Amino acid sequence: MPIYEYQCIKCGNVDEVIQKITDEPKVHCSKCAGDLHKLISQSTFHLKGSGWYVTDYAKGKQAAPCSSNKISDSSKEQKSKTEKVQKKKSKED
Repeated sequence: MPIYEYQCIKCGNVDEVIQKITDEPKVHCSKCAGDLHKLISQSTFHLKGSGWYVTDYAKGKQAAPCSSNKISDSSKEQKSKTEKVQKKKSKED
């Protein structure tokens, strides 16, 4: 069963109550009989099974080497070859 939190408008007292979802909400404070309003509290939950970030990706798996490194290496080689050809042409002229 869920735990609900209620805060008294009059005295500020906070009560935690275990209730079924179908139960009527509390309306009066247990200390001063003032009006209560339900608080929204942060809940926790766990994602189980595969397909979630926690189970599949957060384990620090190494990504495959990017092919862009190979492309950049080959483009460097191409540039150096082009520069060599241009130097030879300039020496011949």
